[in-house]
Amino acid sequence: SLAKLKECGVYVLDSPADIIPAALKYLNLDPNSTSPDDIAKAEETLLKVRPYIRKFHSSEYINALANGDICLAVGWSGDVFQARNRAVEAKQGVEIGYSVPKEGAQMWFDQMAIPADAPHVAEALEFINYMMKPEVIAKSSNYVLYANGNKASQQFVDKALLEDPSVYPDAETIKKLYTVSPYDPKTQRVITRTWTKIVTGQ
Repeated sequence: SLAKLKECGVYVLDSPADIIPAALKYLNLDPNSTSPDDIAKAEETLLKVRPYIRKFHSSEYINALANGDICLAVGWSGDVFQARNRAVEAKQGVEIGYSVPKEGAQMWFDQMAIPADAPHVAEALEFINYMMKPEVIAKSSNYVLYANGNKASQQFVDKALLEDPSVYPDAETIKKLYTVSPYDPKTQRVITRTWTKIVTGQ
């Protein structure tokens, strides 16, 4: 139970688009649900654990984990791995593990896009093409500890990273992952109100 971890510290992403779908998935509901009833159930679940959460923040948990200031964070995989590496470098006895919840977790993708009114489209395309070169995107993965979608890059990705199932998940884990669609404006208003209640605990 989360109550047991309250004293050592729990941080959660300040990201309703991540946390509310996770609560829905935990409840065995569709993480993409826009039903106000389902969102209310997610709110009720999150409010039950709210007293045990020290802080909602989307970046501070990296240093807090690495320094041993907290013992649990709901965060993005690459950030947790950065915290793990910092903890190893600091040699203070802090060990950081990462796991995907047994219910599953959100799968997401970073993308590059060029605005319709961009003044330097050719240069932007050149940059994107450069970044997608197998040896270049592999360097990015090796640095930020996030997987990339360029299969040809795998020969350049650090072996330990490529073989880490928390970075490059196996088929069984992938079956438990889900994606989340953007909210329509009406649902976004409901989500914003719901999230405010959760973060403030009121």
